[in-house]
Amino acid sequence: MKRFARLEQILRMDPHEDASEIHRLSTAYEFPWDYTRALELALYRTYAVPSIGRLLAETAELTDRAQKRYDDTSLLLDAVVEHGFDSEQGRTAVRRINQMHHRYDIGNDDMRYVLCTFVVTPRRWIDAYGWRRLSGHEVVAATVHYRTLGRRMGIKDVPDSYEAFEECLDAYEDAHFAWDPSARRVSDATLDLMGSWYPRPLAPLLRTATLSLLDDSLLRAFRYRPPGAATRALVRRAVRTRGRVVRLLPPRRQPHFARQNREIKGYPNGYQLNELGTWPVPGTGGCPVPHGSGQSAV
Repeated sequence: MKRFARLEQILRMDPHEDASEIHRLSTAYEFPWDYTRALELALYRTYAVPSIGRLLAETAELTDRAQKRYDDTSLLLDAVVEHGFDSEQGRTAVRRINQMHHRYDIGNDDMRYVLCTFVVTPRRWIDAYGWRRLSGHEVVAATVHYRTLGRRMGIKDVPDSYEAFEECLDAYEDAHFAWDPSARRVSDATLDLMGSWYPRPLAPLLRTATLSLLDDSLLRAFRYRPPGAATRALVRRAVRTRGRVVRLLPPRRQPHFARQNREIKGYPNGYQLNELGTWPVPGTGGCPVPHGSGQSAV
């Protein structure tokens, strides 16, 4: 298979009618590493909105159980990509996502903003660091995919195009990004989690590298000291170089899904989709409790 053969396949498909298959080809074959990094960044961005960051701090999901929260979010979102919205697995994943969110007082605007990050952040990341830029078909397909997710989550006033998603995201961040000490705790816990995936002596270096990839609006919201200009340039050049190297490699012949990521640590014996996530208990202030301990392999 030639390097651009899968892109040629994508361009022969209809980005609306074949949106799920195009998005699956893009995420699981063309850009699995980039989509993982981009969606990590997408979720991370949301902490800088104080109403979101404070809620995550109150639930302690990303301060006390960061690895489980990371695993469950990745696995639930990617189950829909791998199996499709109308599959048993896809319906189970969306149902679990809705069960968790409906137990909290989350405003529609915040929910829509989070959805916007899933659409916009991957395109911006891949266009900056991927081995090629996303094609128009892939952008439209991703937009259709997340519009469908938004509809099934009951989110109102979902943007109807990539450009509208991008405008919504930028306007929301301009209006709502702000300092909040609880959100900063969630951010610090997330950076610590990412550092824990690698040998401990590398943790300070990895933290600096991650901060170097953040834009100034995020750094200001969390009150992080920006890395030096030379450090930021070096880190970003290194990530772009990785993309250029990938471009020279043979195309991926087997799909790679989130459940195969080395960062997923919490389920060495497998899992059941309907047991992922938390189960907020009524009458306890929405305090969530992990559910299920005897997971079977998926």
